[in-house]
Amino acid sequence: MKNLLSISDLTLDDLTAILDRAESFAEVSRREIKKVPTLRGKTVVTLFYESSTRTSSSFELAAKRLSADVMSVKAGGSSVEKGESLRDTVETLSAYGPAAIVIRHPNAGAAGMLTQWVDASVVNAGDGMHQHPSQALLDLFTLRTRIGSIDGLKIWIVGDVLHSRVARSNIEAFQMMGAEVTVAGPPTLIPREIEKLGCKVEFSLERMEEADVVYLLRMQSERMEGNFIPSVREYARLFQINEQRLGPRQLVMHPGPVNRGVEIASEIVDSDRSLISDQVESGLAVRMAILYELLAGRPVEGGEGPSDPLPTIGAPA
Repeated sequence: MKNLLSISDLTLDDLTAILDRAESFAEVSRREIKKVPTLRGKTVVTLFYESSTRTSSSFELAAKRLSADVMSVKAGGSSVEKGESLRDTVETLSAYGPAAIVIRHPNAGAAGMLTQWVDASVVNAGDGMHQHPSQALLDLFTLRTRIGSIDGLKIWIVGDVLHSRVARSNIEAFQMMGAEVTVAGPPTLIPREIEKLGCKVEFSLERMEEADVVYLLRMQSERMEGNFIPSVREYARLFQINEQRLGPRQLVMHPGPVNRGVEIASEIVDSDRSLISDQVESGLAVRMAILYELLAGRPVEGGEGPSDPLPTIGAPA
């Protein structure tokens, strides 16, 4: 695997390998010395054309924990503001010989275009309304850590599915691991023919009691042109997840940032049914695993999966 552009590019074996690798790195993060020398001498560039807190910071920290040199470029304050094209920016950065470029861009397909211009591995950290594969992988890891097997789980994805790259990646990833996925929200926020992805569709929360996991999405007003709902208050009345709607056995997830009081009530965010903090914590281990698999992954003897990085943990970084 050279690039990570989309969940659909991965096999079930690929998914499992990354999750297993992340489990090793999660154990590393609990040690006093958290750094491993795996990517020493390699450079990782993070190139973000959209604002980000969780994804950008966790990829940067993941690269540093693997001992890589990190160059972080944000659109604001860079030559991008002066009109420099994506290709020219990337060609400039390529002069530094990066081993990997992690990119977030408002246009779908931007990460794929990058692979035609650079020799480096490319990681899609979100391209428009298309894909966000590392988010889906960390969500799988969070569920596997909390529940165990994902096979047979009933997962409801609720909210602005239309504008969500997270929803598209997660529908694929959850189903690959054997979950049954339902998307729910106002008809104006559900893409036409999304059932072709294999999920079910609901336009209310009347049957949400059947869900094991409720995955919430915020309304992405920055991608909306026109009015998709009567009002935020009306949306919250019909689709907010609160104590009245969430059962005692149901778990809640959210990719962030969270809009308390809109798609989710504050008491749910802070409850023991919320996996939101677990998702943030999982992001570091999973993104370490992604960079490892792209830049240093190798099969064990016999070719039965990735080798274990733990024997080298004690080596100086």
